[in-house]
Amino acid sequence: MKKLLILSIACLLVFSFVTSCKKKVEQAPPPPPQVQEQPPVAKVEQPPAKPPVLTEEEIFERKTLEELNAEKPMGMIHFDYDKFFIRDDAKSALEANAAYLKNWRSVNVLIEGHCDERGTEEYNLALGEKRAKSTYDYLISLGISADRLKIISYGKSQPFDMGHNEISWQKNRRAQFTIIEK
Repeated sequence: MKKLLILSIACLLVFSFVTSCKKKVEQAPPPPPQVQEQPPVAKVEQPPAKPPVLTEEEIFERKTLEELNAEKPMGMIHFDYDKFFIRDDAKSALEANAAYLKNWRSVNVLIEGHCDERGTEEYNLALGEKRAKSTYDYLISLGISADRLKIISYGKSQPFDMGHNEISWQKNRRAQFTIIEK
């Protein structure tokens, strides 16, 4: 029995030695969980913010007097040599100016009378005043309140055209409008 015991221990040792030396099969680590790629989020582009739409009144209110006068919303009229009556071709311009004043009831205007360089300073100041006054009277006849209109004569002191010929003089014989209050 002793032999059997030794033999069994020997077999057991060999068996355990063989199994312990046996190459262990490495188990591959489990694959990392797959990250599901999310489809790229399409950027929803907001349309560019539109500036607020301003009314005609809001646009008008935001403008300064200088900006309004630079736009020349009221047309000037011209006169014949040594005359101050309103010519037929000037009436349509004055009617358009009256329509502008009726539309913008807060606007007050200075009517400037101008002359060409011929004649004395005193004569041209008087003629420029008559031109401004006849323009004033015509606008009043079209329904514009007199308290919204002022007149001044510049005579020949502020020529529109610096030339010294009939074409230049014709441009200088005028009544023009400056917005003085809105």
